[in-house]
Amino acid sequence: MNQQVLGVLFGLAAFAAWGFLPAYWKQMQQVSAFEILCHRIVWSCIFLTLIISFQKRWTEVGSIVKTPSKLKGLILSGLLIGLNWFVYIWAVNSGRVVETSLGYYINPMINVLIGYLLLGETFSRLQFVAVLFALAGVIYSLIAYGALPMFALTLAITFAFYGYCRKKIMAAPIPGLLIETMVLFVPALAYIMYRLIFAGSYFIKDFELTLWMIGAGIVTSLPLLWFAAAAKRLNLSTIGILQYLAPSIAFMLGVFVYKEAFTHNSLITFACIWMGVLLYTWESLRKNQRT
Repeated sequence: MNQQVLGVLFGLAAFAAWGFLPAYWKQMQQVSAFEILCHRIVWSCIFLTLIISFQKRWTEVGSIVKTPSKLKGLILSGLLIGLNWFVYIWAVNSGRVVETSLGYYINPMINVLIGYLLLGETFSRLQFVAVLFALAGVIYSLIAYGALPMFALTLAITFAFYGYCRKKIMAAPIPGLLIETMVLFVPALAYIMYRLIFAGSYFIKDFELTLWMIGAGIVTSLPLLWFAAAAKRLNLSTIGILQYLAPSIAFMLGVFVYKEAFTHNSLITFACIWMGVLLYTWESLRKNQRT
């Protein structure tokens, strides 16, 4: 099979899996968001350990751990992705799937801002206009509802800064995520044990929920493997377009499956964001053609 086609298939699999994640977390609505997060961390760490062992990449992990700057960076990025995961699970199980999709539509524009402010990257005119459209959507939401879309903004900002940290560290996705989950492993496991012994937990007591909790490690790790395979075969502009599949699926789940409210004001907010996304994508394609 053509490597480009294979890359697209891996990319579609990764972003579709991330798009359908809300449906997975919805299976555990009886469980608190923080307990789900802890299971996600613990089982992801275990599953990633198996992957690293299978791929024989422990030398790679060791070299990262022995580099203080990379290790410090991954500790910070681990805390950021932990916060991002927690807010995402909390939002989904609070009936805010549509708002989570808004966050991941905004994220690329936040990336542009971070690149400009922290990395000295320059705006193109279209990127600047795209950011303005995203800002207009957020401001309209504030005026219409009297509050900022905090779930969306928190997801967009934490993931953007996570991406910034990972760009500075230059660690491969799988070894990097393993170290990030290792950073959070002990406190996450301690909380799970506390719930089991003192506070009551569905884990072990409810067989079906136990399987869903363990599976959190698989649904976290597998899409990352697919994404890594796609990234090896595709240019950044193609991945930049594919990335919108995830929030689009989440948006459709929220509106059509979970019947979340989507008002006239919501439509205007999303229209501004979508216009920003279109301009951003168009500019990415133009840049790729020039290079």
